[in-house]
Order: sequence, then C-alpha cells, then structure tokens
Amino acid sequence: MPLDPRLLAVLACPQDKGPLYYLGDDNGLYNPRLKIKYLVREGIPVMLVDEAQPVSAEDAERLDGKIAAGVIPPTFTP
Repeated sequence: MPLDPRLLAVLACPQDKGPLYYLGDDNGLYNPRLKIKYLVREGIPVMLVDEAQPVSAEDAERLDGKIAAGVIPPTFTP
C-alpha cells in the first residue's frame, strides 16, 4: 500500500530536517545527504533516528542517479 501523498508532502528527515525520497513500501524513505533510509512498516514510516539503516555506496550511487534524473521526487521542496 503506497503512502498517502499528503503524508509524503510533510515528511522530513528527523536528523537533518531535509526532504526524503520515497522508494516504495518495501524500500522506505531515502536521505541522500546522510546515505540512510527509514523503513515503512505496514504502511507506516518509522521515522526514528536509531532505526534508520545505512545505504550501501552502490545503492546510494544508483538512487542518487535516479534522483538527479528526476525519477524519484522529494517529499517536499525546501
């Protein structure tokens, strides 16, 4: 189940307060500045700093390329 666009529009990283990039329920919300992601469990984003997962350099490069190409939009524009 995808996240509600109204929820996505207000989600920010609890660490740096910047926008996130929604990768789908299975992959969570990605922060390209910190190279971490927040998981989505049962349709609910887990926005706890201690539960954020590091993203491998290979995955980060792939995701950063998609972001640069405009394939994955930010949750909001600062």
